[in-house]
Amino acid sequence: MRHFLATVALGALMIGATPLTSLAETPDNQLVVATTMSNILTLDPAAITGRETVQVLNNIYDTLVQLSPTDRSIQPRLAEKWEVAADRMSIRFHLRKDAKFASGNPVTAEDVVWSLKRLLTRNLAQSSLLKTRGFSADKADALFVAEDANTFVLNLPQADDPSLVLMVLAQNGPGSILDSKTVLENEKDGDLGAGWLTLNSAGSGPYALTQWASNEYIILTRNDGYWGEAPAMARVLMRHLPESQSQRLMLEQGDIDVAYSLLAPDLTALEANDKVQIESTPGSGFYYLGVSMKDERFAKPKVREALRYLIDYDGLDKAVMPYYGKLRQRQISTGVMGSLPDPGYKLDVAKAKALLAEAGYPDGFKTTLRVLSEEPFMKAATAIQNTLAQAGIEAELITGSGDQIYGAMRERKFELLVGRGGGGQQPHPDNNLRALAYNPDNSDEAKLTNYQGWRTSFFDEKLNTMIQAALVEQDAAKQTKLYEEIQTYMEAIVMSIQPFSEVVDTAASQADVKGMTVNPWLSRFESVTKDR
Repeated sequence: MRHFLATVALGALMIGATPLTSLAETPDNQLVVATTMSNILTLDPAAITGRETVQVLNNIYDTLVQLSPTDRSIQPRLAEKWEVAADRMSIRFHLRKDAKFASGNPVTAEDVVWSLKRLLTRNLAQSSLLKTRGFSADKADALFVAEDANTFVLNLPQADDPSLVLMVLAQNGPGSILDSKTVLENEKDGDLGAGWLTLNSAGSGPYALTQWASNEYIILTRNDGYWGEAPAMARVLMRHLPESQSQRLMLEQGDIDVAYSLLAPDLTALEANDKVQIESTPGSGFYYLGVSMKDERFAKPKVREALRYLIDYDGLDKAVMPYYGKLRQRQISTGVMGSLPDPGYKLDVAKAKALLAEAGYPDGFKTTLRVLSEEPFMKAATAIQNTLAQAGIEAELITGSGDQIYGAMRERKFELLVGRGGGGQQPHPDNNLRALAYNPDNSDEAKLTNYQGWRTSFFDEKLNTMIQAALVEQDAAKQTKLYEEIQTYMEAIVMSIQPFSEVVDTAASQADVKGMTVNPWLSRFESVTKDR
C-alpha cells in the first residue's frame, strides 16, 4: 500500500496539469530516469560511494572545475579561471561573482575552504582522493586559503601533477562546494550537518533536491537562482528500477525517458526499436582477473604469466562484453597520456601449460575464483573457469554480493577474483596506477584497501619509485615517455591484476532525448532537451 500511494503521488507530481491521455509519454519539461539506487545510502558529498550517487550530486552541487563529457578536458565551473604557480605547488582560483547557492547565499572562497576542510575532517570515503595526494585535516588551514571573497588558493602538500589535482576537484564528492551557512544552520551535536545532508542539499547546481525516498525515487527541481543557463527540464525524477526487463518495458511504453541499468539482452532487443536510441561511451576502470600473491602459487611469476594466456580475450569481447566493455590488456586507460597499445595476448593453452610446468605445476592445481553474482561478471568468470580448466587449473566459483566478494579481497583472503576497478575517473595515468599497481606498504596492518596492489599483496619498490617520478615530471614529453616505460616494466614483472576489458557505460533513451551524457561520473541533466 505504501508503494502504491508513493507511485500515485509521484504520478500526480510529474504529470501536473498534463491530461491523463498522455500517460504513455513523459511531460515535455520533465525527465524521468530509471536507474539502480541500492548503493545510494546518503547524499552527503563527504560520505557518498558509487557512481550512481555522483550522478545525483552532479546536478545539485557545483565543483570549482569540471571535466568535459566529450574530451575530458578541464573546464571552468565555479572558478572562471585559475593559475598554477611556477613551482607547481599552488593553484589560484578566481570564482564567479554571480554564483549563488540554492538558498540565495553567495558562493564565496570561504565556502570552498569550509567544504574542503569538512571533507577531510569527516574523514570518510571521499576524503581518500585528497588524502592520497597528501592532504590532511591537521594541515588544512595552510593548504586551503581564502585570499578574498572570490579568490581561493590551494596549496599542494607535496610535489604533484597539478592537472591531476584539478581532475580530483572536478569530481563531485571530493570537489563538491557546500553552502557553509545553510549547513551549519542545520548542524546537530557538532556533526557538521551530516544528518541533515543525508536527505537535503546545499549546493549551487542547476537543480536542488526536493525529495528522496530510499530505494524508491529521487526528485530534483530546477534551481531558479542557478548562475548558468536555465535547464530545459524543470524537474527530474530518478526512479529505482533495478530489474532490466522492467526498464526495457517502461522505455518501450514511453513511461521513462532514460534507462541506465539495462542488461545486454534487453539492450540487444531495443536495437531494433526506432523510437529508442542506445549510446555507449568510455567508462572508468577495467574488468580483470586478479590473484592474491599471499598464495605461494600466484606469488610465482610463471604462474601469473600462465594465467595471462588462459583468458580468451577475443571470445569474451565478442560474446560477453558488448555494452559492458571493450578489449583492453594494459593497466592504463585508452587515450590518456602515455597509454600504449595492447600487447596482443591470446588464449594459448599450450604455452600456459609449459609455464605452469616450469613453475612446478605440470598437472595444474585446484583453487577458488570469486565473482559477483551478476552480469557480466558471472559469464566472464564462467568462461575463464573453462579456459583455466584446459590447463589443469580447477577453479571453484564462489559467488556473492559486493561485500562478500570485494570484502574478501579487502581482507586479502581470496585466491582468484574476477572484478571491476582500476581508477579512470580522472583521465590521468596516475589515477589508474594508484588504483592497480602502487602499494607503499604491503603489511597487513597498513590496511591500504583503496589500493588494488595492497589488496592483492603485490609490492614492487622499483615500480613505486617509477610511478612517483612520472607523476612529478614537469616536461610533458618526458612524462609521457616515463608512463610508457612503466607499462613496459609492468608487463615484464607480470602484475597481480590482468585486465581483459575496459569499462564501457551504456544507456538507452527515447529518441527525442538530446544532450544526455551516458557516463555517470560526468552526466549533468542541465544539458538535456526533448526534441518534440
